[in-house]
Amino acid sequence: MQNKQTEEQVLEILKQFKPEKSEILKALHALQNAHPLHYITEEAITQTARYFKLTTGQVYGVVTYYSMFSVKPRSPFIIRLCKSPVCYMKGSLNLWNYLSQKLLLNENNISSDDLFTLEPSECLGHCEQAPAMMINEQVFTNLSPKKIDQIIDDFKRKYHEK
Repeated sequence: MQNKQTEEQVLEILKQFKPEKSEILKALHALQNAHPLHYITEEAITQTARYFKLTTGQVYGVVTYYSMFSVKPRSPFIIRLCKSPVCYMKGSLNLWNYLSQKLLLNENNISSDDLFTLEPSECLGHCEQAPAMMINEQVFTNLSPKKIDQIIDDFKRKYHEK
C-alpha cells in the first residue's frame, strides 16, 4: 500500500468542496480520511491554503486546534478515549493505562503491531454510558478491561481477515 498522497490526489479531494471557508473542515476531514496513514501532510496544508485562499498558518491553526485532526502519521485504527470529567470519574485514566500496556505503545502512542494509535479525546457525548471511546468512527461505551480486550481482538481479527 502506498503511504502517501500525491499532489493530484489532494487536489481531486479539494475540488469536491466549494472554495469557501465554511467548507474547510469537511475538506480537511476528507483529506485526512483518504490518507493511508490518517493524517494531514504539510503538502496538503499548503494546497488547502492555496485552494481556500488562506495562509498556510491559518490552515495549520485549524488543523492543530481540532483534536480530531493530526499532522503526524497514525495507524489504521485510531482509538480516541474520552477524557471528559464524567468518563474520568468512571475510570478512563485506568483504561488509558490498561490500553497503553495492552497495546505496548511507543512514544507516539502507536501499538507495537502498528495497528492502533491511542489518543485522548474531549467529550464523545455518551456520558450516560461512560467511560466511552471511539475506534475510527465507531463508538464503544460502558468500557471495562474485559470489554476492551474483546473490542481490540475483534479489530485485529477483521484486519487480518482482509
